Amino acid sequence: MVQALTEPVTFDDFIEWYPDTGVRYELHDGIIVEMPKPTGKHSNVTGFLIEELVLTIIQMGKRGIWTIPRESIVKPSNEKSGYEPDIIVLNQEVINTEPRWESESIVENAQSVKLIIEVVSTNWRDDYYKKRADYEEMGIFEY
Repeated sequence: MVQALTEPVTFDDFIEWYPDTGVRYELHDGIIVEMPKPTGKHSNVTGFLIEELVLTIIQMGKRGIWTIPRESIVKPSNEKSGYEPDIIVLNQEVINTEPRWESESIVENAQSVKLIIEVVSTNWRDDYYKKRADYEEMGIFEY
């Protein structure tokens, strides 16, 4: 069993703590939050959107330039949050400027992100309010 930290933590503390158990976590204002396992409906919507995005990326001639990684953590401007979006489209032309991408799959710069999608389910308040505000503050235009 993973022991959650009980005191508010920084983003770097969160990354250092993050266990390799297959369970997803996010950091919300210094508090580590276990993310619920997606339902079948949630997974179907996410899968459908990825298929459509891949087709669109190919049609736009951006294949190999825009990619959809399996996992990533987005670090907003503050040091108290970190999110794992359901879908993120990254720009390979600028991802090399991300200091933590290669070793930790962490995205900090809005220029690296073309699009973030959160498939809203049980944590809709976080998705509609907190994450949206943090992504906007970072300068991510498409959420």
